[in-house]
Amino acid sequence: MTILDVNQIRQILPHRYPFLLVDRIVEMDEAHIVGIKNVTANEPFFQGHFPDFPVMPGVLIVEAMAQTAGVQVLSSIPDRAQKLVFLVAVDAARFRRPVVPGDQLRIEMKVIKRKGTVAKMAGHVTVDGVVVAEAEVMCKLEDKAGENPA
Repeated sequence: MTILDVNQIRQILPHRYPFLLVDRIVEMDEAHIVGIKNVTANEPFFQGHFPDFPVMPGVLIVEAMAQTAGVQVLSSIPDRAQKLVFLVAVDAARFRRPVVPGDQLRIEMKVIKRKGTVAKMAGHVTVDGVVVAEAEVMCKLEDKAGENPA
């Protein structure tokens, strides 16, 4: 069941290809969110990581977790078009096995603490029910800055 498809996610997050790392949201409430990322062989990072043994970089798995958390945080903000969510901390990151083309990431994030403009969330990523990564992320809401002069 899809709660948000990629077009709806694009209305919430400012990320765009090739850096939008969440394809859909399948569960979401005020305390948790579950996102899906389909990992394909034509992801741009596989050209260099690694050409003969393509592995999704761990930092991008954490970024997918942070983006999923960002959808949860921004979806409850009425003026979200005027806000950005910045990743400010990553704790307890662990990578259990490589993520390769053809894998589907199930990204499950739970709110640990939310106060004002800061949210701390913990989660894990599974492929076919096997945990491949876990981490805690902290993000902070900021107002979008005005247009930069050319």
